[in-house]
Amino acid sequence: MENIRYDLITALPEIIVVCMAMFILLADLFLKPANRIAIYVLAQVTLLAAAYATFSTHAPSVGYGFTGTFVDDAMADVLKLLIYLGTSVIFVYSRQYLQQRDMYRGEFYALVLFAVVGMMIMVSGQNMLTLYIGLELLSLSLYALVALDRDNAKATEAAMKYFVLAALASGMLLYGMSMIYGATGSLNIADIQHVLMGQRANPVLILGLVFIVSGLAFKLGAVPFQMWVPDVYEGSPTAVTMLISSVPKLAAFALVIRLLVQGLPALVVNWQQMLMIMAVLSIVIGNITAIAQTNLKRMLAYSTISHVGFILYGLMSASMNGFVFAMFYTVSYVLMTLAGFGIILLLSRKGFEADKLDDLKGLNQRSPWHAFLMMIVMLSMAGIPPTLGFYAKFTVLQAAFEAGYMWLVVFAVLMAVIGAFYYLRVIKLMYFDEPVDRHPIQAPLDMRIVLGVNALALLAIGLMPQSLIDLCIYAMTKSLS
Repeated sequence: MENIRYDLITALPEIIVVCMAMFILLADLFLKPANRIAIYVLAQVTLLAAAYATFSTHAPSVGYGFTGTFVDDAMADVLKLLIYLGTSVIFVYSRQYLQQRDMYRGEFYALVLFAVVGMMIMVSGQNMLTLYIGLELLSLSLYALVALDRDNAKATEAAMKYFVLAALASGMLLYGMSMIYGATGSLNIADIQHVLMGQRANPVLILGLVFIVSGLAFKLGAVPFQMWVPDVYEGSPTAVTMLISSVPKLAAFALVIRLLVQGLPALVVNWQQMLMIMAVLSIVIGNITAIAQTNLKRMLAYSTISHVGFILYGLMSASMNGFVFAMFYTVSYVLMTLAGFGIILLLSRKGFEADKLDDLKGLNQRSPWHAFLMMIVMLSMAGIPPTLGFYAKFTVLQAAFEAGYMWLVVFAVLMAVIGAFYYLRVIKLMYFDEPVDRHPIQAPLDMRIVLGVNALALLAIGLMPQSLIDLCIYAMTKSLS
């Protein structure tokens, strides 16, 4: 009984979110469209309750539940709290957008909450099967969300592409896990680490590692498994694109840490080389291809690919500093992406998607305040001081430099300079071009406030990043020591 009680307390945040997601689906059946604000409030309350449960059950020590398949450690708790925060911001930004497109329904909020449960399981999984279940729950929810706008042919096409390619990647990941199981006799992360300790890599292990890294690369959107990113970003409703591009990256980061860093440290030399190749290719292809884009969502998709390359720079250093700064970069990227897509949602209206670069022309004349916020976002994504993006890039490159990758660091800096072009182009369009669209910008007060705080945080944390870095240090050292 004591074990069951501990298991339930360990998974209490997940239980809360699952139960509330099902309750929201049922409640939506009995609500009139005019009263659907109640669904939005319930979804936000769910995230708040899960955050309270996560925070109140937090302990500096590492705890295991469900016979060692579920872990409750500092990294899990910190990433879960960040996932709740990011999802709550997404709900605030997307409410008006969903109302204008007849998507303001319980299905949206329930599917997002199920996706959140998937991310939480990925963050806390200590068994390959548990991690895979979390990943599939997240993926299935995202497929449905991409196709939620049933009358939109582009969204349906994007959902089909995403489903087919993601299924292939999931199969590769599962096949890799099965090979690791065959070589070690266990699916438990700690047991795999123990079995492989001091053991020489054999062909079965290496082949299994290749499949696992390939599956992880797809989930991150790293080259050469990035082909789905621009099409899915462009075809999805913008509110769904914002979700796909932001908080799941936190879960994907945790998945990499659990599988490679905690489970396969004996193969570090092998996965370091794979991550290095993907990091370099991601930065090159992401930055160069983004220059040619005229669609803002596609540009941000290729921008995502280049940012993933920088995250991999931290991970490939295979040091505690590298893991801390990779986490710091991931959190920074999520904050930047939320603010960027928040501006796109702000400028969108019924029958109009502000997803072209030309839609930002003359934004300063229409709304100097929102042009200023978008400028902060673009400067941060470009890595220009004193924004958060600059410090995030600096830290991961510093970790890579300390690991001996000097020439790769120089190369990344050069590519970042090239990449700055397409971010600065957005600023030029906002401040120096005549507006094409002169419609007044209308948005709820809560969205305006949260968007302002989100964008200004990129400046404030960039000037004083130590608190966020300390949080990442606490999460990683407590979990990996």
